Amino acid sequence: MAFIASHWWEKNPGHVLVIPVSHYENLYDLPDEIGASIFALSRRIAVAMKLSYACDGVSTRQHNEPAGYQDIWHYHLHVFPRYTNDFLYQSYGQNRLTEPKERQPFVAKLREAMAEVG
Repeated sequence: MAFIASHWWEKNPGHVLVIPVSHYENLYDLPDEIGASIFALSRRIAVAMKLSYACDGVSTRQHNEPAGYQDIWHYHLHVFPRYTNDFLYQSYGQNRLTEPKERQPFVAKLREAMAEVG
């Protein structure tokens, strides 16, 4: 499944989390076929972001174990809209909780673009 994340970085609003419905703690536990499905969906989301957010690029990010900055113990992949000089990686961890009404416009944009992407 995929959804607009509740926590946003200031210059990268509307990022998406792609998460398997079944529980896998991290990348080490993830079966290849589930990983392939997650990759395919994240690619579609990235293309839809480019179409609907007018972003300059897209980054994906995934963490494993405490040394790899994992702090949620269920596999998930972040798909971030990127903008020139957004300094996402320098500000990683400096996010804020959003209200559902802030996320709704991004849901609508992505839903429409996902229909175009197929």
